Amino acid sequence: MKGTVFVIGLGLIGGSLALSIKRSHSESIILGYDVNNEQSRLACMLGVVDEIAPGIEEGAKDADLILIAAPVQETERIIHILKDCKLKENVIISDAGSTKKEIMECAGILKNKGITFIGGHPMAGSHKSGVTAAKSLLFENAFYLLTPDNHISDLDIAKLKKWLSGTKAKFLTISPEEHDYITGIVSHFPHIVAASLVHQAEKTSRTQSLIPRLAAGGFRDITRIASSSPAMWRDILLQNKEVLLDLMGEWQEEMEKVKKMLNNENDAGIFEYFSQAKRFRDELPQKEKGAIPAFYDLFVDVPDYPGVISEITGYLAEEDISITNIRILETREEIYGVLVISFQTEEDRVRAINCIEQYTSYETTIGL
Repeated sequence: MKGTVFVIGLGLIGGSLALSIKRSHSESIILGYDVNNEQSRLACMLGVVDEIAPGIEEGAKDADLILIAAPVQETERIIHILKDCKLKENVIISDAGSTKKEIMECAGILKNKGITFIGGHPMAGSHKSGVTAAKSLLFENAFYLLTPDNHISDLDIAKLKKWLSGTKAKFLTISPEEHDYITGIVSHFPHIVAASLVHQAEKTSRTQSLIPRLAAGGFRDITRIASSSPAMWRDILLQNKEVLLDLMGEWQEEMEKVKKMLNNENDAGIFEYFSQAKRFRDELPQKEKGAIPAFYDLFVDVPDYPGVISEITGYLAEEDISITNIRILETREEIYGVLVISFQTEEDRVRAINCIEQYTSYETTIGL
């Protein structure tokens, strides 16, 4: 396809969408805009977009496709700006927000003006943020949820999918209500749980000094998502309030079941509780991209001597293997420490295992 695409919001998601469109529609012009001038400058310098628009109105007027990759509350503000812009007759507008019901209701003002808006949510992310972390294949094999209104034609949906074909994502069309309920269960609510566990640990650490040290391993890993953007999660919770309040009620009922089993010392019930959870968890797809970005961690047993970290990262650099995070899980004098290296993809982790086995005798393991 040939035309002009205007991307509003040049962070990780907006930048990655721009790159995927550039790859599959090389004859198109990609315009970008971000309220952060530095992000705009970097996006242009890195070739993520072809040009930077001075404002939303200027970038939108000649666009065939407008993608809003901004926080959910900011997306609503942008929709209100677009409703008053002079747009092309057949322009398609879509977003990349994590909630859909309120955004779709807000987008009704575009529908009233005959403007096509199709809600979207590419369900992929990264441990990094900003346009410098953007990748054309960020969404490859990820689910890309579309929430069109009933009046949107199949032709327009197909047109949007064609524009986004370079993402190599798996498109699913669902209602805004279904979207918010599903993402509430598999993404939004788990973030609340992770944050609450961290709050509990922080509160306990005021009287138990060992908590921060002992929480450095597995606890830190299982609560990893609590490090996500507070501003983003404030907006998501407020936008998906009703669903999350219902889920909190269900969670409290679930915890009451566990409390009852503990009070009654119901050993068979407790065993079955964990057994049933294990069965369901073990049957979940291992290679599918879901609502929460996967963590591709590699644990490397390393001797405790100066330069060992730079040695390993040097080997990975020689093989052009990118890492997203690196840290020491445990290191003490005269014993092996554990180096934890995080990767963007499973493919990178497999390549890293082969690389370390080729250059060293260090043992490697992966998380479950």
